[in-house]
Amino acid sequence: MLALLRTKRWIGFTILVVTLIAAFGFLSHWQFSRAEMKREERIALESAATLSPTALPSDSNLLDAAEWNRFTATGTFDSQSQVVVRKRPLNGTNGYWVMTLFTERNGHTVWVNRGWFSASGAATTMPPIVAAPIGEQTLVGAWRFYEEVSKSDLAGLPTGMIPAPGKDVLPSAASAPGYLQLTSPKQPELIMVPTPEIDEVQNMSYAGQWLLFALVGIVGWFVFLRREAADDKKRALVHQP
Repeated sequence: MLALLRTKRWIGFTILVVTLIAAFGFLSHWQFSRAEMKREERIALESAATLSPTALPSDSNLLDAAEWNRFTATGTFDSQSQVVVRKRPLNGTNGYWVMTLFTERNGHTVWVNRGWFSASGAATTMPPIVAAPIGEQTLVGAWRFYEEVSKSDLAGLPTGMIPAPGKDVLPSAASAPGYLQLTSPKQPELIMVPTPEIDEVQNMSYAGQWLLFALVGIVGWFVFLRREAADDKKRALVHQP
């Protein structure tokens, strides 16, 4: 078998198999990493759900706040500062989030995702926005981080529509470094945006599959090598004088 491994054909084949095994290993590691990230997100989400809401911290303390922690805030909505976030499907139906600027009694401001409504027209046509409640409101919401989005992503969109809840595309700058996803009270004509169902099992399954592919590659390489070595040995015996 060692003689075969020194041939150009087997050197090339071995390099190919090693490359594939390394690629499978990388993909498996990536899936394991994704599974670990999802596990941490799931634990954080489950832990936050067990805690009673607390008052929305100061803006500087919010930088260290865990995502999905629930906070209360008392103040008023600014109906002049609200937008819709496009392409936010719910239960298989495309729709929009409604985000409205909220000013607390202490003057701090935070964007609030008030809820969801279904799309009824073209994705680039501005839909009518449900007006925010008037007067002082006490809200409970889950803390969310802004998504990565730039002003260039606004190209082709009408005024009042944004592609994602990102700091650089919201029309009014809030003092809070993130936004609240409303959990109470329910807004008229809007559906409350549910918390996501996070499950790392699928990623763990994919990681195992890539490891299995790597194992198949190793076993297959060894089987082919032994088979060819056995065939060479038989041919050598047949041609012996």
